[in-house]
Amino acid sequence: MKKQQIDIESLESLNVGIVGHIDHGKTTLLQRLTGKFADTHSEELKRGITIKLGYADTIIKNKKGEAIRYISFVDAPGHEMLMATMLSGAAMIDVAIIVIAANEGIKPQTKEHLMALQSKKIDKIIIVQNKIDLVTKEKALENYNDIKKFVKGTIAEDSIIIPCSAQQNVNIKLILEELCKIEIPKRDIDSEPVFIVARSFDVNRPGTKINNLSGGVLGGALKKGKLKEGDEIEIKPGLFLKKENQQIYQEIKTKVLAIFKGNNRINEATPGGSLAIETELDPTLTKSDNLSGCVVGLKDKLPEIRDIIKIKFTLFNEVFGVQEKIKVDSIKPTELLLLNINTSITIGTVMKIKENEIELKLRIPVVGFKGDNLGIARNIGGHWRLIGWGEVVSN
Repeated sequence: MKKQQIDIESLESLNVGIVGHIDHGKTTLLQRLTGKFADTHSEELKRGITIKLGYADTIIKNKKGEAIRYISFVDAPGHEMLMATMLSGAAMIDVAIIVIAANEGIKPQTKEHLMALQSKKIDKIIIVQNKIDLVTKEKALENYNDIKKFVKGTIAEDSIIIPCSAQQNVNIKLILEELCKIEIPKRDIDSEPVFIVARSFDVNRPGTKINNLSGGVLGGALKKGKLKEGDEIEIKPGLFLKKENQQIYQEIKTKVLAIFKGNNRINEATPGGSLAIETELDPTLTKSDNLSGCVVGLKDKLPEIRDIIKIKFTLFNEVFGVQEKIKVDSIKPTELLLLNINTSITIGTVMKIKENEIELKLRIPVVGFKGDNLGIARNIGGHWRLIGWGEVVSN
């Protein structure tokens, strides 16, 4: 019997982030939801934790076997040292699954990740109470009530809580069903395209003949607009160069050779779902995430990169991600802050403060659009801790 072809481009798409404390079962859950293992980085396999953003996708079908929704999953690291990477993942998603292990309960990174979702204005949330096979019924109920208290008064207050055992494959179907109930966000397909780069790759295997080489690949999400094969594009801030004893960034111009949604090649991309874009670039330029954090647009259509940025900000009352209670102090002149704008991560020195606005001089320039959400972190005890969120004031 001939296998039915699925029109990926016409399917409703969602980007779903899986977040939570380290070792609460996020990557195993992702494997159950998609049949794919996202931790492929050599150090991840060795240490058993997620270090870089992992990706996997699945097509959800109804009882008749008809494809009804395409889901791209982003597996974000739970380790406290990798908060900035988690924020980059949050910039790409429509929906979040917060994983909380029933045998361990709510941990510092669980709280920090919930605040990170708030900073990125992600309010569609599913809570998975994982590892219920490791606790008694009474302990599971106690943990469930703890979760209800934890989310009260937050963006996740009304979120469904699904008891689950990813290891034993219990209630995985319920999570997929819940993902099908979520309303697809309104997509802006009429504006100029903006693609944010989360990963970049050289996909060629050693020994590949020159004629068979693939161009450099950019992985990420299309925030708005449309991209198609043959489009001439620019990548900013681009390549880091040293020129006449100065450190500068050089934008890159290239062409789209192919666009992939999962393993499916598509002619035209619209927002929704993770994408991979093959370009005409020398793959040495894109290997090892060399261009992660960049923004892609049509040639000569992106705003200029800037190393001074003005943002409106809101600070949390306390620092999350730590065991002890630490009050968030006011931002001070000349202090260093870590900012996450879309998938870019940079450090800025505070130049001016005016009520709830600050101006910063950035070490790594960014492409920031007016209204872009960002996370703000401060170095506390040798770790970057999320202390608030904000938005870019102007292009």
